[in-house]
Amino acid sequence: MPFGFQSTALPVYLRTQGVSLKVIGFLGVLALPWMLKALWAPLVDRYGSARIGHRKSWILPMQAGLVVTCAIAAFVVERGALPVLLGLIFLMNLFAATQDIAVDGFAVKLLEPQELGWGNTAQVVGYKLGMLTGGGLLVWASARVGWRGLFLGMALLSLGVFGVVAAAREPERTGEAQARPSLREIIERLVAAAKLPGTGWLLLFIGTYKLGESMVDVLFKPFLIDAGLTPAQIGLWVGTWGTVASVLGSVAGGALASRMPLLGALALTALLRVFPLGGEWLLAVRGPTEAGVIAVTVAENFFGGALTTAMFAFMMSRVDRRIGATHYTLLASVEVLGKAPGGPLAGLLASDAGWSYADVFVLGTILSVAFVVLLLPLRQRTAHPPRPASPLV
Repeated sequence: MPFGFQSTALPVYLRTQGVSLKVIGFLGVLALPWMLKALWAPLVDRYGSARIGHRKSWILPMQAGLVVTCAIAAFVVERGALPVLLGLIFLMNLFAATQDIAVDGFAVKLLEPQELGWGNTAQVVGYKLGMLTGGGLLVWASARVGWRGLFLGMALLSLGVFGVVAAAREPERTGEAQARPSLREIIERLVAAAKLPGTGWLLLFIGTYKLGESMVDVLFKPFLIDAGLTPAQIGLWVGTWGTVASVLGSVAGGALASRMPLLGALALTALLRVFPLGGEWLLAVRGPTEAGVIAVTVAENFFGGALTTAMFAFMMSRVDRRIGATHYTLLASVEVLGKAPGGPLAGLLASDAGWSYADVFVLGTILSVAFVVLLLPLRQRTAHPPRPASPLV
């Protein structure tokens, strides 16, 4: 939910406040916790993996932190204290990213290979629903309740989730070992995984699949604002309908990942994702219309959601389950770091280099085409053995 606000709603809010495109392009720095969370992921493995149920000891405090920061932001947003607001959003991302380590470690231990497609569908759909709420529904409602009401809504929803998690019991696997791995053991296993054949291509693959898309996405909403659309329209068309399409695409991606080889599912969804990116370039050339904005938004989010689920399932299939939280978090951090330069690069090209929106959008589309070309060599070079059948052997 905080990430949905940052990626969808915050650019709209800042543009309505007259903030420059250069500053908006650098908003990705608020997502640093998602990029760097691998640094403290070993602590989650060390102190949260003796049994699956211990993940709550990380999840609940992080959720409580979300409640507090959202509540404080509600009293800051309308006072013009922009640095304080951005700092609070950074803290929201820190709490959410740390919580995500524990949730992913739980999923790695729990899911069997044949469950990766649908298991990652559940994870991706869950986070998309949070983005739908923070970046779509609440922004749409902000026309009535204001930005303060938006943050109060986020705080109340986070409090509700805290209650659900506190009451839930997490399943445990029969015969699960109780010994906690030491930090040294975690690092040694991670180093061994890094030495497997094809690791370099794997990291390059994960790090490039969203770069072009992120360049387009970071400027698409400011483009719509400058074209005369209202925040309420953008919140409904892009933030809400787009996220609904993304959720449906995530389900479709999980189905593909369960029925065909994971790299085949990635190739298909990455290829289809290119077409709506080209559609956004056409909107920038010809001018946006209601039907055009809705069509390309729905298509891009649908195929992008399918691609994300297929990629996350593929990443989880490459993880050593004995150090699931750390290993998967490292791959997820590479995924975030890989697309991070897209926003600043797009902002600099549009503001300092004098590129038009159309110029930036066509470059993002070309980079997305280039990613598809990387699939073929990756298919040849990724030679990792399957992850251990038992989570703790």
